[in-house]
Amino acid sequence: MKMIDLRSDTVTLPTEAMRKAMAAAPLGDDVFGEDPTINRLEKMSAEKIGKQSALFVPSGTMANLVSVLTWCGRGDAVVLGDQCHTFFYESASISALGSVFPQPVKNEPDGTMNLEDIRSTIRIGNIHAPRTRLICLENTHNRCYGSPLTVEYTKSVSEIAKEHNLPLHLDGARIFNAAVALGVDAAKLAENVDSVSFCFSKGLSAPVGSIICGPADFIKEARRIRKMAGGGMRQAGVLAAAGIVAMEEMIDRLADDHINARRLAEGISQIKGLSTDLSMVQTNIIYFSLDNQKISSERFVSDAAKEGILFLALGKNRFRMVTHYGIEADDIDTALAALKKVIKQVQ
Repeated sequence: MKMIDLRSDTVTLPTEAMRKAMAAAPLGDDVFGEDPTINRLEKMSAEKIGKQSALFVPSGTMANLVSVLTWCGRGDAVVLGDQCHTFFYESASISALGSVFPQPVKNEPDGTMNLEDIRSTIRIGNIHAPRTRLICLENTHNRCYGSPLTVEYTKSVSEIAKEHNLPLHLDGARIFNAAVALGVDAAKLAENVDSVSFCFSKGLSAPVGSIICGPADFIKEARRIRKMAGGGMRQAGVLAAAGIVAMEEMIDRLADDHINARRLAEGISQIKGLSTDLSMVQTNIIYFSLDNQKISSERFVSDAAKEGILFLALGKNRFRMVTHYGIEADDIDTALAALKKVIKQVQ
């Protein structure tokens, strides 16, 4: 039985072009700045996202960690969404490793934070409180339906940051999904932030790696923090080579993932016993609910796996599916048929 894996776009496998590029990549010691393939990827990424310089790192979590620790010192604070990846999924790394205090603000369903809530959360000059040193956004927003943040919203947050002389960091792990969904250039989505990170290993299908982009002096310090965090990978051009192919060949095809996600969500909405908010499906991430409260989330996921469909439970009767490279229209039809069968069995 073919397993249709909708758990995440992190399960993507590298393309044949990536494998060939990895095998043929010219290499050097990246810690000495001598890996030509990494240097090429960093230059390409900075130019693509409209920033001065860039730094290749092993993962999105490290990208956010290094970025926060570059902007903040011990005892400083960062304003961020209460559903954002840095706050929710990164093992409290900014606090555990950097002694940086998170100041969470409620995320709205579309991934935004109320502007006045952001403004009122900032604390500067009070000796009793941690000093706010940074604001963070996430685009697209994973836990908020994969929603893309608009250029206008990001600009509004940047204006608040400037009012308080704070930098603004963007966790743009899926920024190219946002760009495709909104029909704008990714650099436009990042033009009002001071630093931005994005992943090669999600929808862009590379096996490993993320990148941080920003001003040259920021990246110089981030390189030191990356070394401190154990992210100096020496001859890592074998990984960067796949990132180059990802940048050249995999961005435009993200639109296919969005089409498949919409098709999947529409099919789910027509299955009695399941429900989803079609208005929130804009990129490649779908959240849906199981109406039958008598069936545990664990059993529903397990029964679906027996039918060849993998996805995640994210709470009581709430589930997530993510479309990606390797998932075709026929797989969507197969997944919907399997869900109908499972629902029929548990009703």
